[in-house]
Amino acid sequence: MSVTHAAPRAGAADVARWKARLPRAFGPSPRQRGWRLAGAAVFLAWLAWALWLFDITPQRLWNGLSGLFTIIRLMIPPSPGELWGDILKGIAESVAMAFLGTVLAAVVAIPLGFLGARNIVTSTLLRFSLRRVFDGLRGVDQLIWALAFVRAVGLGPLAGVLALFVSDLATLSKLYAEAIENAERRQAEGVVAAGGSRLMAVRFGILPQVLPVMLAQALYFFESNTRSASILGVVGAGGIGLQIAERIKVRHWDEVAFIIILMVITVALIDWIGGKLRRRLIGGREMR
Repeated sequence: MSVTHAAPRAGAADVARWKARLPRAFGPSPRQRGWRLAGAAVFLAWLAWALWLFDITPQRLWNGLSGLFTIIRLMIPPSPGELWGDILKGIAESVAMAFLGTVLAAVVAIPLGFLGARNIVTSTLLRFSLRRVFDGLRGVDQLIWALAFVRAVGLGPLAGVLALFVSDLATLSKLYAEAIENAERRQAEGVVAAGGSRLMAVRFGILPQVLPVMLAQALYFFESNTRSASILGVVGAGGIGLQIAERIKVRHWDEVAFIIILMVITVALIDWIGGKLRRRLIGGREMR
């Protein structure tokens, strides 16, 4: 015959004692509630000010949606128009811009990534300065770089390639440096222990570890740059963006819809190919 024992109940004194020792376990204090209410009030005031500043009203939103639905109706059915050859040329130009910009950035970013890695460059000043340069370059949007290079080298795909190159160079250099810092040190130490130089340790001990990751990241940037190259043409940096801008000006929405569909198909195809290559490079089928 089993005997059950009731758990002792905590009295008011016990609760008060535990509340004094662990006040956060019993909920926020009145001071914390006050700070939360004050923060919520500040956030709501900021939100109301932003809506007033940008003149965001239900009437404007309704009128905008009505105009958007009108544009969508004019897009159906999509049509390539008479200048469909220019559209195909623009798509090919955008893909070529993305490819050249990505390849140049990926190649130049490899030595910069090694210079920015903590386990390669021991000089804190050099590494810190180089990292801040990366941050500065990444802080400027690709469209700003495209506008600058259009003024420097003129209209055309060259400005777009340079804009993609500079923008991706800083980001890839930072990603490469982080990958190098996370590499296994034992392989490099083994090369040095076998009599190899520091350069040989980097070449045979670290680079084989991080090279698949670098290639996978470059493939992802190629896919992303294909979309970006389509926008750079709006500011005169070549690509399909110029074709879109011209047709929007003359309100040929059916041709705009055809270009958008073609862009989606192109990006999806590159994404599919790039995904298969990335999984093959890093050897991870679990990424699916």
